[in-house]
Amino acid sequence: MESHLKKAGIEMSDEQHVARIHEHFNDSFLIKLGHSTVGLIKLGVENGSLHIRQFQILPEYQNKGIGDKVLLVCKRKASEQGRSLTLNVLLDNPAKQLYLRHGFVIEQSDSLQNFMRFTSP
Repeated sequence: MESHLKKAGIEMSDEQHVARIHEHFNDSFLIKLGHSTVGLIKLGVENGSLHIRQFQILPEYQNKGIGDKVLLVCKRKASEQGRSLTLNVLLDNPAKQLYLRHGFVIEQSDSLQNFMRFTSP
């Protein structure tokens, strides 16, 4: 994630990275593949929507369908709760293509990120 932040012009100290880990820590779920931890997702309710606060998969496990499977679970959870699913993604983060493939739409953008939403049909 650090490379995406740097590309967006965001430099974070070690203390800021640690603070980001602790933020919404109770909303954290490890992403496992067998016995290996391959990523993390923070999922919580925000403004009435189920919101992906953070979603990271280790680089060596990216582009292997894991993100697709995790998003399907999140979409199902949102649908079961009668909520839309939202997230923010940095403008140049290639993960944006994953979200678009999954039916997310860009509702708004600023100079840093896109604000995206998926609503179940």
